[in-house]
Amino acid sequence: MTDNDPLERALAVGAAHAPDRPLPELSEAAGAAGLLDVAYATLDSPVGTLLVATTPRGLVRIAYLDRDDEESVLRQLARKVSPRVLASRRRLDTTRRELDQYFEGTRRGFDLPLDWRLTHGFGRRVLQATARIPYGEVSNYKQVATAAGSPRGSRAAGNALGSNPMPIVVPCHRVLHAGGGLGGYTGGVDRKRYLLGVESGTFARA
Repeated sequence: MTDNDPLERALAVGAAHAPDRPLPELSEAAGAAGLLDVAYATLDSPVGTLLVATTPRGLVRIAYLDRDDEESVLRQLARKVSPRVLASRRRLDTTRRELDQYFEGTRRGFDLPLDWRLTHGFGRRVLQATARIPYGEVSNYKQVATAAGSPRGSRAAGNALGSNPMPIVVPCHRVLHAGGGLGGYTGGVDRKRYLLGVESGTFARA
């Protein structure tokens, strides 16, 4: 072990710790050693348990854990982003705080950098157009397809929205059918209705 290896130092300290004392923050040591590429944490919310993950570029994933198994989400991150995935609530503090504020009805926009690497091509353009829909407003599939450069791509836009890796923050719940119907949603229509209710003030927590 070298004196400038923070991960090895943390592991050595952890091994020597008394059992009644907390372990050191190994995720921080891993980050300092350049061995943490994806940090994740879970969050209880009014729409269920969320898994949130971030990279040095920004937020990369939000998953509804009753829809996506935690292990499968982590395997996807390891395969598509980096195998250096580690739980770290501290690194998700800002994300968790902003989500809490959103559900409380006190936050109208997220100030989180986004890592778009789980999206590609037309799908990414659709989601980036969706990210520009203002809080409390709605669009439709044709409009976001047009904004992404393909006015006839409504069906493909719907597919991109259905595979949105960052729901809530990238607000695919704001995209409806042209006739006003809710349409589909990656987390289920009830969640879509709830999120729209949060933004209209109907379901904001006291």
